[in-house]
Parts: sequence; C-alpha cells; structure tokens
Amino acid sequence: MKEFNVVKEVNNIIEFIRYYYKKNNLNGAIIGISGGKDSGVVAALMVMAIGCENVIGVTLPCYSNKDDLDDAKLISDYYNFKLINYDLDNSYNVLKNTLGNDEYYAYNSNLNLKPRLRMLSLYYLAALYTSKENRNYIVVGTSNKCEKYVGYFTKGGDSVADIFPILDYTVSEVIEIGKYLKVPEKVLLKIPSDGLGDLSDEEKLGVKYSDIEKYFIDKNSVSDDIRKRIDYLHKINNHKNKLNYYRRLR
Repeated sequence: MKEFNVVKEVNNIIEFIRYYYKKNNLNGAIIGISGGKDSGVVAALMVMAIGCENVIGVTLPCYSNKDDLDDAKLISDYYNFKLINYDLDNSYNVLKNTLGNDEYYAYNSNLNLKPRLRMLSLYYLAALYTSKENRNYIVVGTSNKCEKYVGYFTKGGDSVADIFPILDYTVSEVIEIGKYLKVPEKVLLKIPSDGLGDLSDEEKLGVKYSDIEKYFIDKNSVSDDIRKRIDYLHKINNHKNKLNYYRRLR
C-alpha cells in the first residue's frame, strides 16, 4: 500500500482550489458546517486556499443534535471564518405538510427532505452574497470517497455542490488531513453521523468505513458478508452518480 503523504496531498488540494477559483473568476465560499470531520476539514482547506475572510460557514439545523452547533462554532472560531445559522424546522414542517404528510409511506422522503432543504439554502445564500458583495460565491461540498462509493448521500441534497475538495479521499485520509491542519479533535474524531437520526453513519450503512477502505485495496481482505454488503450498496446507489439524458442520433 502506498504511503499517504499528507503534506503533498494538502498542497495539491489547495493548488486545485486556487486554480479553480482563478480560472472561473470566483471569490468566496459557502460551506454547510455540520460539526463533523468532513466539513471541518473542508473549511480548514478553504481558509488556507482563499483566506478566512472569503469563507462563510452555515449551520442549518433541522430537528438536529444541539451539540452539532457547538462543534460548528468550535471550527469557525478556530479558523476565524464567519458562521451564520438558520433553523429549518419550520421550513421542513411547511413543505412536508404541503406535499402530504403520510408518515407510513413518507419516512424516506421526509428524511431526505432535510439535506435537500439545506442545499437549497446554501445555494440561496451563495447567490445572495454574490449579489450583496458583488463577488462570486460558490457552494463547497464536503463528501468523501467512502460515502460516494456506497451512495451514502442524498441525490439533490449533499450530492450537489460546485467543488468537492475531499471527494477522492477516504475517511482515514480525511482524518490525517484534519490532524495536519489541526482540526480540533472533538470534531475530527467524533463518531460520524449525518444528524438525520439517532444512528451513526456506520450503523445505517451496516458496514464500517475501515472495511470500505480495506475493500478499496483488496476486495478479498474483508469477509464475504462485508464484501457483499459493500457491493450491494454500490449497486443500488450507483444511479446517484449518473446523469442520463437522450443523445440525438447523428
């Protein structure tokens, strides 16, 4: 296994961000700060790449764990970027009730409504600050490689952003980057959770992130049950990574 060179990788990510911003005449970043490691690491990278004065963090609680707000503030205070908060409880209730609150059939719809409302809000704020400051703001995504492979994200929700700085990095690599960037351990090492329920990410997935990483290296290094579970998750969720459209016949 190739050794992970954290210094090289961090420098490459920062160079990528700066190149993308310069090429597209961009100025600012809007980041949803969940209080977890991924958003903490992404915020740190964006501050290093474009400066803390150009980064705006947003907390968007929607019947969320109150501790997540404290952890988000810990990140913004440490890296000295602006943090704003909008409670989405009421928006969630209005839309859910407007569309039809049939709890028996709508559990999954309601669960995924939360990240979709958050993404809508982030893009609203990106457009707002672009107009307000006459500077171009974009939305920065916080998904990692393990989540992407097994489809642990919401289509039209956290799958949507303008740039994804850590999408090609596994969970352990994200943690290594976070340690190098001195992301507070309380955030970096907390049990991964999407904040949408009482279960952790790994409990919902039915597989550990560490096993997904072993699977990436050698599928035969994990048990048959784990390999089948990862294969299954990838297969049923792979449609989330594809945009299908009709191509005209030439």
